[in-house]
Amino acid sequence: MQLGINLGYWGAGMDADNLAVAKEADKLGYAVCWAAEAYGSDAATVLSWVAAQTERIDIGSAIFQIPARQPAMTAMTAATLDSLSGGRFRLGLGVSGPQVSEGWYGVKFDKPLARTREYVEIVRKAMTRERLSYEGEHWTLPLPGGPGKPIKLTVHPQREHIPLYVAAIGPKNLEQTGEIADGALLIFTAAEHLEETAIKHLRAGREKAGRTMDGFDVVPMLPLAVGEDSRIDTLADMFRPYTALYVGGMGSRKQNFYNQLAQRMGYEKEAAEIQDKYLAGDKDGAAAAVPKELIDSTTLLGSVDRIADRMRAYAAAGVTTLTLAPAGFTLEERITALRAGTEALERAGLA
Repeated sequence: MQLGINLGYWGAGMDADNLAVAKEADKLGYAVCWAAEAYGSDAATVLSWVAAQTERIDIGSAIFQIPARQPAMTAMTAATLDSLSGGRFRLGLGVSGPQVSEGWYGVKFDKPLARTREYVEIVRKAMTRERLSYEGEHWTLPLPGGPGKPIKLTVHPQREHIPLYVAAIGPKNLEQTGEIADGALLIFTAAEHLEETAIKHLRAGREKAGRTMDGFDVVPMLPLAVGEDSRIDTLADMFRPYTALYVGGMGSRKQNFYNQLAQRMGYEKEAAEIQDKYLAGDKDGAAAAVPKELIDSTTLLGSVDRIADRMRAYAAAGVTTLTLAPAGFTLEERITALRAGTEALERAGLA
């Protein structure tokens, strides 16, 4: 099992620290550095900045938002980043959510599975550098009856095949991801529930495509906080607002994929309470309603030995790249957490 890091969103006041964390991860041998985007910093610019100041670590978009870019533009960006980084780019895609898609980009959030499939097909076709033509429900290239003609990508990626990932949560999205992608980006992932909530659906998609799970990258993102095991409750409290935001406030009452995931993990009553309080404006109450067990099972908390035990559980469940978000109030604390991650992997016998 490999380790990755997730820098999250740029522009949150920790930009210089984020770059230092990426450089340290590069030195420590982390496999990949992911960057996110929502409606602030864009991931492509951040990744080019990180790639220019690192040597070995891969850079990955987690995610490029599908409603933000035409698929041919994403192919251009992927090819450019792969070329500039010397073949270190991983392309992560996702549909975002209805509030961002429709409120920020003005793109209707409908038929996300079909849109994702077409998008991936176009991106992959463009990156083969054959002349691009496509007829689908959501995209037709070139547009019929006009001056457009099939054009091919002029930039040469460093590699013939750039790994493509899809951020997936729901069963149908996970199954399609297994069918069409090289890896899955997961969030709020508990090792104990991974087979039921993700792996079995990914496997079904792989089987549909005539493939096995061999070579498919399963990539959960886990916050990491290091401390004495006697302080687990305090460490868990660090992530209450984060968990409440996703389970309670990410999306509408009817379309919150993270809330639905928490329910599938056995927290039906708690997920409803968190959402009720968050949507009513009681963010503190929502955070207080998050069960410690939910936080503990979807993060890495405690001593290096305790984290190593959790890493073994994730590896046994089928994780191939464990992506960490090292927490801390200072750069020194984040670097310490980062180093603890590599130490834990070694103690777990997974390095």
